[in-house]
Amino acid sequence: MRAILCTANGKPEDVLSLADLPPPALGAGRVRIAVAAAGVNFADSLIVAGRYQDKPPLPFVPGMEVAGRVLEVGAGVDVCKAGDRVMAVLDQGGFADQAVARAEDVFVLPEGLDLVEAAGFPIAYGTSHHGLAVKGGLRAGETLVVLGAAGGVGLTAVEVGKAIGAKVIACAGGADKLQVALERGAFAGIDYKTEPVRDRVKELTGGLGADMVYDPVGGPMLEAGLRALKPGGRLMVIGFASGEVPAIPANLLLIKNLAVLGYYWGAWRRLDSPSIRASMIELLDWWRAGRLRPHVSNRLPLERAAEAIGLLTRRTATGKVVLVLEEGRPA
Repeated sequence: MRAILCTANGKPEDVLSLADLPPPALGAGRVRIAVAAAGVNFADSLIVAGRYQDKPPLPFVPGMEVAGRVLEVGAGVDVCKAGDRVMAVLDQGGFADQAVARAEDVFVLPEGLDLVEAAGFPIAYGTSHHGLAVKGGLRAGETLVVLGAAGGVGLTAVEVGKAIGAKVIACAGGADKLQVALERGAFAGIDYKTEPVRDRVKELTGGLGADMVYDPVGGPMLEAGLRALKPGGRLMVIGFASGEVPAIPANLLLIKNLAVLGYYWGAWRRLDSPSIRASMIELLDWWRAGRLRPHVSNRLPLERAAEAIGLLTRRTATGKVVLVLEEGRPA
């Protein structure tokens, strides 16, 4: 099968290449998928660089989420059958013609959900839904500020927050990115290239501040988010798309009685996979009801995987970037 192989840690354009590899072994409790499309995540850049929490041994095939058709299932699998259209989450191995996933990480798709959109669905939507609804306890009527609101995870947080019933303020760099977030349900936008986040949030909330801030950006935006919170508010740390892991000013936590919550969705797959599965099933129900509209800004062929990752590290994409494979290309 064709696959993108990472042979060393470094820049994607230096260490990724198209290779011909044997398909992965199936095994009990596993599902083999003919990959039609593979979602690209910011975490892929960190894994390739050797800077992620999880470091697969070299060489390896990157790719953490896919969509396609089931080729075969291993012993004990009852969540799907051969021929089903599915999406799946992986530790790695998605940038290839075939991928093997744990049965608990495979989800049969509702009719009408495009395979390219499905390939970028589980990680971004899963992070936002489980993070906001379960870990963060977001409630209807609360004000949610989403930093990096036009990115893959940020844009889903706008939609999920809106679906929960929160009033969502989107923060992004540039009017074009803010427009994407406004179209997904934010009631107001803040261009943090030209506007002070704290002051604008206070204006938009009648001087109160936000109940919750969702931060996949890090860097100086974390402190801006903390200062935008009302007393007793909470900030959720999702990631560091800025490339900078910030120090948290603990005096702000003390003075304003704030809470900072760390959320790593990948760890929850191991800590409480039933909870993650229930979250994903609810998300698919929301999609059926028309409450979610996945946004894929860039579709590239498999051999351009390094370029696809670069779109994320340069923060030029909105929503998701997806690799579309020639074999099994969705209609």
